[in-house]
Amino acid sequence: MSDEDIRRVLGLLSQDDTLRAFASLVLGESDGLPPKTLHRLEAGGLAARDESGKWRAAPERFRELLRARAEPAEALSDEERVLRTFLVDGRLTTLAMRRDKRLVVLRYIAMVFEPGRRYAEKDVNVALRAFHDDHAALRRYLVDEELLSREGDVYWRSGGHVEI
Repeated sequence: MSDEDIRRVLGLLSQDDTLRAFASLVLGESDGLPPKTLHRLEAGGLAARDESGKWRAAPERFRELLRARAEPAEALSDEERVLRTFLVDGRLTTLAMRRDKRLVVLRYIAMVFEPGRRYAEKDVNVALRAFHDDHAALRRYLVDEELLSREGDVYWRSGGHVEI
């Protein structure tokens, strides 16, 4: 498939007569359509004849063009896949997830906290609220999974990996 094929299809759909004819074919109505217009749609891959010789729309042409132009999907690690599933625009969609997936998300969130630095509980809450409104549950999960440690109202990062 070339750019010329895409231009041909778009050109056909930008003309009123061929657009109306294609719409009629999509609706299953081919009676009365000008043969010249049908042959133009056929040349662009947007129309075909079935076994009985009746004209039909060929919307599969759009899929063909899309597949031909699609970029190969980037390979995602399991962790990246989990993060894309549960984080949308940087916010958690849910806290209800299996423990193994929750650990991936919690390790990611823990990276917000600088190793060796002490944080007041209110600062931890502010940071966690950016990810989810239930910051208390997030804080509890981080402590339970030993990604954050706590003494009184002071927290510090105690687990997870550190990017250098």
